[in-house]
Amino acid sequence: MLDHLIQGATVVDGTGAPARTADVGLRDGRIAVVAEPGTVAEEARSTEDATGLILAPGFVDPHTHYDAQLFWDPFATPSMNHGVTTVAGGNCGFTLAPLHPDRPEDADYTRRMMSKVEGMALTALEEGVDWSWSSFAEYLDALDGRTAVNAGFMVGHCALRRYVMGADAVGGQPTEEQLARMVALLKEAMAAGAWGLSTTQSATHSDGDGAPVASRHALPAELIALSKAVGEHEGTQIEAILAGCLDQFSDAEIDLFVEMTAAAGRPLNWNVLTIDATVPERVPRQLLASERARKSGGRIVALTMPILTPMNMSLGTFCALNLIPGWGEVLGLPVPERIARLRDPAVRAELLRRADSKEAGVFRRLANFGRYVVGDTYSPENEGLTGRVVKDIAAERGQDAFQCLVEICAHDELRTVLWPMPTDNDPASWALRRETWQHEDVLLGGSDAGAHLDRMCGAPYTTRFLGDCLRGRKLVPLEQAVKMLSDDPARLFGLRERGRITEGFHADLVLFDPERIDAGPATLVHDLPGDSPRLDSRAVGIVSVRVNGVETVRDDEVTGAIPGRVLRSGRDTRTVSTR
Repeated sequence: MLDHLIQGATVVDGTGAPARTADVGLRDGRIAVVAEPGTVAEEARSTEDATGLILAPGFVDPHTHYDAQLFWDPFATPSMNHGVTTVAGGNCGFTLAPLHPDRPEDADYTRRMMSKVEGMALTALEEGVDWSWSSFAEYLDALDGRTAVNAGFMVGHCALRRYVMGADAVGGQPTEEQLARMVALLKEAMAAGAWGLSTTQSATHSDGDGAPVASRHALPAELIALSKAVGEHEGTQIEAILAGCLDQFSDAEIDLFVEMTAAAGRPLNWNVLTIDATVPERVPRQLLASERARKSGGRIVALTMPILTPMNMSLGTFCALNLIPGWGEVLGLPVPERIARLRDPAVRAELLRRADSKEAGVFRRLANFGRYVVGDTYSPENEGLTGRVVKDIAAERGQDAFQCLVEICAHDELRTVLWPMPTDNDPASWALRRETWQHEDVLLGGSDAGAHLDRMCGAPYTTRFLGDCLRGRKLVPLEQAVKMLSDDPARLFGLRERGRITEGFHADLVLFDPERIDAGPATLVHDLPGDSPRLDSRAVGIVSVRVNGVETVRDDEVTGAIPGRVLRSGRDTRTVSTR
């Protein structure tokens, strides 16, 4: 007997094949039958009329930071609400394990680092996670059977360094013995199910003390040694971030990426390829790494987002503005002193100069302050400004845009929420995106879901992209869009029997209304441990989400079921060899 029968759905199976009407039967967490409507003779415990609805494979988000959130939120909200049934965590070199059992202070260091570098509320990390593990295996075991989504995790280079080198991980170089221990720890983690290695050398990644995170101090030889270890285990990958990921790679960075993937014989993915028609040289430069990798026996995959993800800014708390060269020194001052410095015309002029320099890279996009929209305000002087564009207010006041913005924020003691309008929302940029998406080494993703919680909400990229494909710009057909969200990332990670609606595959499914599929606006909620804030977005048009055959979402409400699995390398992933 079937557990459930979905009747008359328009099946978009994830392969890119044309949509077709079919009945889909589920049994024991798998897809048991896909047949012409009305031809399934086997009885089912429950049935569902899906006429007029799209049935697609569950979406796979290749870049998340749900490592901590899953402990207090097994439903990985809002990703699961938007059709995501499998998440990849442990990215950017940051994981919660391994932790040295003889140094309890390492957990505190990790919490403060994650709070700073990934924008996770420190209170939530302290109150929502029990931190009872030491090894990576124990971390995975702590999550097993406790999640509604399927989840796989890379092991973070920073954690490996900290475990072996202690405080010397920041600023130091490992001895031969220490490097050998790091390699052994990585192998132990992969034997327990880690998907591979993640690492960062991005200049934007600093720990809770403001120092460059541990992996930023690694020399190429260390990265190559760890990459070789990745290649010795089944079903593994590399995820890596370099400074050039934000703008354009240097020759040395391309060389390093190519050496790492070739040494492992495994794919390496990086985050995130920013596509902007005003910088036409960026895409070919970034994809040069992929072309060179294929010639050297490796593969380098660029993640890119199919939507423009709104990100709010503030002069009062840490945000992307702090990452502009020279800005952190000013924005890190106590608020009264910060306001005084920002009101100084000479200081503002220098900040603008640095923001518009080549060294600012992709952050140059943030320096057009006239295009900022005022969000929440907190003072009588700013009453009525919410929703208005700064350049319009500046024109009324006879001020330049940055001066105007500073005065608005100063009235709120720098608490004002600011929303920069994207500079790359033009037809030429969207045409360039459509062209770039066709490249064999470009993959949709980069949501950072689970991170930067009160600054951005990238999780709804799946539903927003589908709505755009069906009713908006229509850059790609629905069948291709679904493939890009499901089968393509499943194949990159080598997921076994996931990513397609095919008999025998796991029943990870999303049922949605093509007339309504979309994402609601991002709104600030206080539902983290300690009432800490985050941005959330409701799913529109999602009728049902199933993970391993069990319904986890119905009409954008979680059911409470937790059928997800910790997906372990080798057992749940097969090797995607580049050789």
